[in-house]
Parts: sequence; structure tokens; C-alpha cells
Amino acid sequence: MPSAAPRTLSATQTSTKKSPAKGKKSTKPVAGAEDLRRETDSMGEMYVPSDALYGATTQRAVLNFPVSFRPVPQAQIEAHILLKKCCAEANAELGELAKDKAAAILAACDQLLAEFAQPAPFGMPHPRMRHFPIDVFQTGSGTSTNMNVNEVVANVASQRAGKAIGSKDPVHPNDHVNYGQSSNDTYPSSMQIAGALRITRDLIPALVRLAEGLEKKAKAWDKVVKIGRTHLMDATPIRLGQEFSGYAAAVRFSVTRAKAACTALASNMPIGGTAVGTGINAHLKFGRTVCAKLTKATGVKFVEAANHFEAQSTRDCVVEAHAHLKTIAVSLTKIANDIRWLGSGPRCGLFELSLPATQPGSSIMPGKVNPVICESVMMVACQVIGNDAAITMGGLGGIGSLLELNVAMPVIAERLCESIALLANASNMFCDKCLDGLELNEAEATGTVEKSLMMCTSLAPVIGYDNAAKVAKEAFKTGETVREYVLRNKLVEPKQLTKLLDATSMTKPGGKGPGGG
Repeated sequence: MPSAAPRTLSATQTSTKKSPAKGKKSTKPVAGAEDLRRETDSMGEMYVPSDALYGATTQRAVLNFPVSFRPVPQAQIEAHILLKKCCAEANAELGELAKDKAAAILAACDQLLAEFAQPAPFGMPHPRMRHFPIDVFQTGSGTSTNMNVNEVVANVASQRAGKAIGSKDPVHPNDHVNYGQSSNDTYPSSMQIAGALRITRDLIPALVRLAEGLEKKAKAWDKVVKIGRTHLMDATPIRLGQEFSGYAAAVRFSVTRAKAACTALASNMPIGGTAVGTGINAHLKFGRTVCAKLTKATGVKFVEAANHFEAQSTRDCVVEAHAHLKTIAVSLTKIANDIRWLGSGPRCGLFELSLPATQPGSSIMPGKVNPVICESVMMVACQVIGNDAAITMGGLGGIGSLLELNVAMPVIAERLCESIALLANASNMFCDKCLDGLELNEAEATGTVEKSLMMCTSLAPVIGYDNAAKVAKEAFKTGETVREYVLRNKLVEPKQLTKLLDATSMTKPGGKGPGGG
């Protein structure tokens, strides 16, 4: 295949007019448009860059939708190619597609997937994405992208057979690559495949890694007693390990939520419903057979929808899945923000922790270092929450979900794929750039415990709530610690006071007091 990027023609490079002989549109190249090939589709002629692996229908979509200049995500393109492969396998097994045609499609899909498996230059689009140029904001059913994949697979098959690109030999993009399928069941299926695979392969491992890192810190710092804070005000003592165990538990819950999101996507596959859910032009066993092929190929259990009319007319399964992703994002903000607070300072903040210095923090204040990794994680959460709003809107009846089809699928799929990638990348970054190098400032963390006025909480069962409150207020006025004030006023015997004000015991279950709050 050609390694150079195909040129995607703009409207100024082509002109469309009707052919008087046939009454069909014919797109002619204008002066200066070189290295083109002429293709045809059901609407007439279209000139396509000669090195492009797509055809006329894709080129029309490129011209029709110059909106964001963001292509459909690579994750979904790969999933769509995998789906085409499994569809060809299923059709061959069911006797619906000649084995030589199916073999040509399988080989073309395998080649494309192998090429996508090669890493792209860091931060750059994969070179193969140049053959999938259609904007996200396209036809709401994703028909343009489905045909884009059909055309590319057919043209790769042509190349492998020594035929010309665009010859539709040995396989036709509609008649063979798309056999037994519709954009209306393939596009929602591929978005669910993309989401389920990326959650399984990228997000869950990243979250497990983050949980393990937090658990390691929790264990290392389990004996470090510090002052707790509620409402950003002094509270009773807590061990730093306990604080971090809460963060670790939140991420373990995030792993559970990610698995639930994967199940929501994989257990309601629309494939087999074709145009409106009736399964017209598809074998009765097509959907379940494709899902079995997908399961075998990926290790993720994909299940045909129990009701194809629901599966194609709504995107509720994606709304549900992304709700879990939004919750994961919310959990990450709690952890990142707390660590940001605990690392504030170094002289005028809490500074119980030292965050790794990753880059200069200010263009005007020399030596300043900021919690930039925490900030990055929190901005990711903002985007994921925004994506959740977009997906929810796309799923609403009358906006996206309309009669027999959801017509906001491309933006739903893009936002889903982005959220998974952002959460996975942010979790890995948080481990690498913050958590691994996070250090304890023990003197700062433990030094405020004795000063805290909330140490009086353990006195309440002995001297009463009102008297304990008076101790806190008077000690604050005099500048004494609770211990100093109580001893001076002989409110509790010294030996008993030592036991009552044992900070470590305050962090263990079974302590007595008048109540929380």
C-alpha cells in the first residue's frame, strides 16, 4: 500500500454538474487537480486522489462535512474493520458468502489491523488513518464511515489480488464487504466494540495500576498519624495510610465500574438487525455468529441484542456505560485534588506531602513548582463530564434516538472513545509523574496533631460535650494546646489525660464520643 498520505480534495478542486445523458451527477476535476482517478457510485462520478484507498462515497462525505476536521477515532475504525472481518467469517460459515470472497475480505482486514497495530509516531495520528478522513460530524447513522471502511477493505483486497484500486475486484464494497449488514447495525456495534476493547485493554489495567500504587502508599504510611480535616477545618486525628486507603478503595470501585461499563457495551450488540432491526437481508443466525467470532477474536464476551429494535433505536447502553466513566472521573478528581492540597506550600500551605517537581511553575516567580499533574487529571475529569453531557444529549429521544434509529451516533462514539483514552492516559500519567515520586514530609504531617483543638473530642465522654467545647475555645484564646489547658486547669488526671489524648488510639475503631459531624 502507498505510504504517503492521500490528498482529500476540497470543494474548490472539484465541480459537480448533472450529466444530461444519464441525469446523474458527474464530478469533474478543475485545473490543477492532478493525480486523480475517476470512480462512480450510485450518485454518479467522483474524482478521488489516486493513492487513496477509499472511493467515491467517502470522497463525497469529505466534501459534504468540512466541520471539525476531526476524523472518526482510530479505536472505532479498528473496531469497524474487526467487525467486517467477523461478518465475512460468519457469512462464509452460514453459506451466505462465497469462501473465496470471504477469504479476500479476511486477508484485507487482517492486513489493515496488523498495520494499525504498529505504533504511530508519538503524539501523531496513525499513518493509516489518512485513508479514513471523514469528519465526526457527518451523517448521524455513520453511513459515511461504514462505506469508508467497506471501500478501503475492498481496495486492499484488490491490491492483494493484483487488481487496480477502485476495480471492486475481487470483492465489491457493498455486495460483499457489507453483505448482510447496514450502517444502522454496524456503526452502533463498532462503537460498542471499540469501547469494550479499550476499557478492557487500556482503562482497566491503568486503574488497577493506580489502585496498587495507592495501596502501596497506604501501607507505607499506615503508622503516620496526622490531623484529619473536615470542611477544610481541623478534625480528629487520622493516619495518612487510612487517608490513602480511601483513595485506593475509590479506584478499586472504579475498576468495578469500568467492568460494568464494558458489560453494558458488550452484552447488547445490534449487529444482525440491519436497517431497522428486522434483520432484512441477513441470515437468521448472523448476529449471534458474528458475536461468537468477536468473542473468540478478542476474549471479550459479546452477546447479540435480545431486542434489535431497542438496540438500534437507542444508545442507552452507551449512556449507561459512560455514566460509569463519569463516576470514575469524579473519583479521580477527589484523589488528585486532595493530594494537591496536601502538597500545598512549601511554607505557607499544608506541605504534608512533597509532589514531584516536573517543570518550572511560573514565568515570573523563580523557583515556583506547581501541582501540574494533579491539575491535568482534574481537567481530564472536566472533559469526561462534558462528554457525558454530549452522549446524554445524543441519546435523547427526538434529538438522537428517533423512531427506528439513533442519528447522533458518530459524536456519541467519538466522545465515548475519548473519555476512555483520557481516563486511561491520565491514570498512567498520575502513577508515573506524581504518585511514584510522592514523598512524605513527616514533621509537617505529624507536627500539627498536638496543636489541634479537636483533640478535645476524646475528652467529651469524660467531661461532657459542653465542657470539651469550652476547653477548645479557651485553649484557642490562650494559645495553649488542649493538653496544656486541661493540665493547667486540672480538669482530668494526668495519667488519664495521657490515655485520652493518645492520637494513635483515636484513629482506631472503638473510640467513644458524643457523635460525628
